[in-house]
Amino acid sequence: MRVGVEVGGTFTDLVAIGPSGIRITKVPSVPRRPDEGAFNALLESGLPLAKIDDLAHGSTVATNAVLERKGFPTAFVTTGGFRDILAIQRHGRSRIYDLEYQKPAPVVDRASSFEVDERILADGSIEKALDPAKVEKTLIPALRKGGYQAVAVCLLNGYVNSVHEELVRDLILKHCPDVLVTISSGTTREFREYERATTTTLSAYVQPVIDRYINRFSARLAEHGFKGRFSVMQSNGGRLPAEAMRGNAVNVLLSGPAAGVVGATRQVARSEFSNLITLDIGGTSTDVCLVTDGQPQLTTEFMIDGLPVRVPVLDIHTIGAGGGSIVWVDEGGMLRVGPHSAGADPGPACYGKGGARPTITDAHIIRQTMRPEAFLGGRMKIDVEAAKRVFRPIADHFKMSIEEAADSAVQLANANIVRAIQLISTERGYDPRDYVLVPFGGAGPLHAAQIAQDLAIETVVVPPAAGVMSAYGLIASDFLQFETLTRRRSVGEDAARFLREVYAEMKARAMERARQMNLPEKLVFDFTAEMRFVGQAFEVPVSFSEKDLAKISSAAILKRFCDEHQKVYFFGANSDKPVEFVSFRLRFTLPISKLPLLTEETDHKIKAADVRMFDGRRWQEGRLVSRGDIKPGKRIKGPALLEDPTSTLLVPAGWTASRDENDNTILKRKG
Repeated sequence: MRVGVEVGGTFTDLVAIGPSGIRITKVPSVPRRPDEGAFNALLESGLPLAKIDDLAHGSTVATNAVLERKGFPTAFVTTGGFRDILAIQRHGRSRIYDLEYQKPAPVVDRASSFEVDERILADGSIEKALDPAKVEKTLIPALRKGGYQAVAVCLLNGYVNSVHEELVRDLILKHCPDVLVTISSGTTREFREYERATTTTLSAYVQPVIDRYINRFSARLAEHGFKGRFSVMQSNGGRLPAEAMRGNAVNVLLSGPAAGVVGATRQVARSEFSNLITLDIGGTSTDVCLVTDGQPQLTTEFMIDGLPVRVPVLDIHTIGAGGGSIVWVDEGGMLRVGPHSAGADPGPACYGKGGARPTITDAHIIRQTMRPEAFLGGRMKIDVEAAKRVFRPIADHFKMSIEEAADSAVQLANANIVRAIQLISTERGYDPRDYVLVPFGGAGPLHAAQIAQDLAIETVVVPPAAGVMSAYGLIASDFLQFETLTRRRSVGEDAARFLREVYAEMKARAMERARQMNLPEKLVFDFTAEMRFVGQAFEVPVSFSEKDLAKISSAAILKRFCDEHQKVYFFGANSDKPVEFVSFRLRFTLPISKLPLLTEETDHKIKAADVRMFDGRRWQEGRLVSRGDIKPGKRIKGPALLEDPTSTLLVPAGWTASRDENDNTILKRKG
């Protein structure tokens, strides 16, 4: 039996797939105690924990710790003269016309930043050796006095020679054994000092949070007889054994959204769709990601609360436009949606938990595009009058009906999401019309058709149990990890030999890490070189397979880079400018033995009926149908509402819906 439990901002989802079929559970999240919400889902499901073989988990614990600054006291240790690197940051401004602009606040302040007297040069040679006695005399007492529970060590050029970082770590652990120490060479072996420093610091900052969370959750599992494999989702689209996450906390910052992308990609691939734009609309936010040829786009850096994190992650763009996003009127009298959310507590006004501000979920209740009796399979009571009450001031402000105000809020949310999709597609040279839209999350299928229409996308593919797709993605994902390395070298006649040497070195280190994590040695490797013309500030990734490396020539390496550079910048195909290697990335994957199959629940029965819905500024007559009752090949014309236990799919007028043999629902636009 495989079980995935994903903690979201509003709901915690569980998907179990085993010999007895599929079991889906959805419970409210507990924001202040997310592990309690996760365990509630396990108890609510009624599953015997002793019979679970594979339990995968994803949560927003690390993300919330950074956003809410609720990590543990952390110290930063660096080379003498570089104490202020976290405060100085980069010269770029995210808001260039804001006269009161302030740089993002680092998670470690200057008073908690310390220096050690050492110096390693860019080629890895030691100019000034570290004196252990001096460290014990000055640094150790300062760390003890500060009461720090975590320490980030990032020394100048530590990515090329880690001997001093390892020595500092060992000395700290010798004198302060209860302190968690994170070194940059174990987090990201890449150059660019500020990005490496802030990545290491963020990892150290959330490490105690993740350790304690995993320990509490593991202990509760053991109390209930769990003896299976417990793994945790990472931001890069793969998972690792839970015990391995104790040294990789920075890799779980975007675990929930990444799981959804993986689950959706693998489910719709069964229907032979490989070019996708995933659309995950949950209770708090909307996440979009571009998937080309079945591979989600990767990025080597992302921002969290304005701070850069330099590790490979799925290239997911997030905006504050979820079901709980608050609808409000700004100072200029204009209607706005998000980014603030009502979350799980108190939640939208219609939840009846004290929410006093209108949200997108309230708007759908008013428009009747969501039925009150459909929430959590009818287990959650919805207050329709409360939704109308909180929307009344907005309707009065714009001199329109409550239904028109609610519809305007939904259309505005759609426009915000369209813009987010354009950022990851059109603005990067990808035409959305060449892709299908794959919505999931509790609200994704409600908004998908209108968003697709605005982007001129002709096909929408809705996976079964779309509302819990992130939980499914946890058990549909491979075990995966990355090795990174910076080693600058000109691309000359010996480029092929150099590339093979670097690959062999990184593969050996990856195999050792896999053994430490108790992963079998049946690993699959993907190798990427970050290359650029000499003098450029940023690199272009160039991929090489193991077969390529065995026979490729130096001239072929150069040509491959020039071709990739041409695709990105429309320049380089015939250039004779000198080229250099900068960094390297090795992905090692342990594929899951068998993909668990997700199917449409057939025990969710609702009686087909005529319904009225307010869509497009007018009331329309449509049909209410259970998705499980739609036979493969049968077409349902819009307007219609198709329900399953986890979400509602809105089929607008001008669209048709059908269910294929893989239980994916295919929406097509007429004309």
